[in-house]
Amino acid sequence: MPQARKIINDPVYGFITINHPVLLRVISHPLYQRLRNIHQMAFGYLVYPGAVHSRLHHSLGAYHLMCTALNELKGKGVEITEDEELGAKLAILLHDIGHGPFSHALENELIIGAHHEKISLLIMQKLNMEMDGALNTAIEIFTNRHPKKFLHQLVSGQLDTDRMDYLTRDSFFTGVAEGVIGYDRIIKMLCVKDGNLVVEEKAIYSIEKFLLSRRLMYWQVYLHKTVVAAEKMLIMIIRRAKELIAKGVPITAATAPLNRFLHARDTSVNIEELLDDFCSMDDHDVMVTIKNWCRHEDKVLSTLCTALIQRKIMHIKLQARPFDEQVLIDKCKELAQVMQVSEEEARYFAFSGEATNTLYNLNEENISILYKDGTLKDISQVDNAIIDVKASEPVKKYYICFLRL
Repeated sequence: MPQARKIINDPVYGFITINHPVLLRVISHPLYQRLRNIHQMAFGYLVYPGAVHSRLHHSLGAYHLMCTALNELKGKGVEITEDEELGAKLAILLHDIGHGPFSHALENELIIGAHHEKISLLIMQKLNMEMDGALNTAIEIFTNRHPKKFLHQLVSGQLDTDRMDYLTRDSFFTGVAEGVIGYDRIIKMLCVKDGNLVVEEKAIYSIEKFLLSRRLMYWQVYLHKTVVAAEKMLIMIIRRAKELIAKGVPITAATAPLNRFLHARDTSVNIEELLDDFCSMDDHDVMVTIKNWCRHEDKVLSTLCTALIQRKIMHIKLQARPFDEQVLIDKCKELAQVMQVSEEEARYFAFSGEATNTLYNLNEENISILYKDGTLKDISQVDNAIIDVKASEPVKKYYICFLRL
């Protein structure tokens, strides 16, 4: 197989080098190119107009950080074969390939019970068959079945290159400075101890900054109240469409693949059968469908679709304790009267829920700090730790969302 080399000009990191024919073949594949048309931050652009970057941008950025991290570890004497290096690069390049339209917002609406990582694996296996086993090592690393655990930890862990890129990239495109992390210093301080990824003690403050930045980005960007409200409106639109279909009301999506998903009775069972349809869908399928439904005869569906298209996002209130159920009941009655729909239908215009974020989950894989004497400490156990046990408790906010009158 002839050697190949291409460079991609990235606004965040500068030039990204693609230097292997298998990498080039994957990047040019239609299954990968689909990621161009899936927003990295779903409806984040409704609040931050610059946040129009795609999943493809993010996967290339994570790949670049993976290349940097692997070079750093090899420079410190960590044994990484050419096959393992290629496998790790392919694994991070394809880690998000299983995302569907609007990513997390519709993850459990179009396909019940199928996490995007499960679909990513199915797509990787599909590509592997096409490429005569070239992705075998990548799949082992992605599924954490490779003996060198630190390779998987670079793809999916507390300090993975996925998180390092999306914080850096999302901060760049939103202009939210709180998300800026010292990814270059963190990577410089990475090393391997007993087969696991650890960080030298000189990086303690950089790690704490990384974790705090992640917390701030979640509440200021990913869980921004307007973003949450827009995503919930999208969910309500899909649920209403499915309810109408179940009642026999004629309703059609703009594209055949999305139409099949909406009409499928049990997508959790049929995901492998529907994989080709899934892989042909992106954000455009959903948005064109919603634009078409603005003129649907069902008042609930058309009202929700028109409001989302015109950016008349539902009003949302957040607080530290659950809302009184009576508040929601009263709001539904009010909306039912004004909109001239039933109180049951008004539940699409007023609903409640909760949003949760954890600064540092001690139940997940920990971030271990390596001291000069060879001992290891969890980041929550270092002297004068900012990220302590109390900080690892989840922060939960409750919301009520309702149509603006």
